[in-house]
Amino acid sequence: MHKRFTQIARNLRKNFTEAERHLWKYLSRRQLEGYKFRRQQPIGQYIVDFINFERKIVIEIDGGQHTIETEKDKERDKWLREQGFEVLRFWNNEIFENIEGVIEVIRRKLLSPSPPSPPTRGGENGELRPLHHKSE
Repeated sequence: MHKRFTQIARNLRKNFTEAERHLWKYLSRRQLEGYKFRRQQPIGQYIVDFINFERKIVIEIDGGQHTIETEKDKERDKWLREQGFEVLRFWNNEIFENIEGVIEVIRRKLLSPSPPSPPTRGGENGELRPLHHKSE
C-alpha cells in the first residue's frame, strides 16, 4: 500500500494543478519564514497537497469537486487532526485572487504558539475563519 501511495504522490507532483503551482511558488525553498513544505505528501491513507512536519500544518487547495466531496474531506480532516495536524483549506479562487491573504493566514499559523484547532479556511484580508461545509 505504501508503495502505491508513493507512486501516486510522485505522479501528482509531476501534474499538479495551476492553483497548487501558484501556491508552491511561495512555499518552496523555505521562502515562508524558513519553514520547509513538501507537496503531494503521502500520510496515512491520504495524500495531502502541502505539509509542514515541523509545525504539523497541512494545506489543502480545494477545487469545485470539493463542494460535493464534503464527507470525504471531513473524514480526512478528522483523521489528520487526530494525528496532531492542523488543516488549512483554501479554494482555488482564493489562491488566484488573494494570494497575499492566503500567505498571511499560513504565516500566522506557522508563527502561532497555539495548539491545533479545527480546520480553517482563509478569509478576506487573510483573516482566519472556521471551515463550515454547506451540509452542516
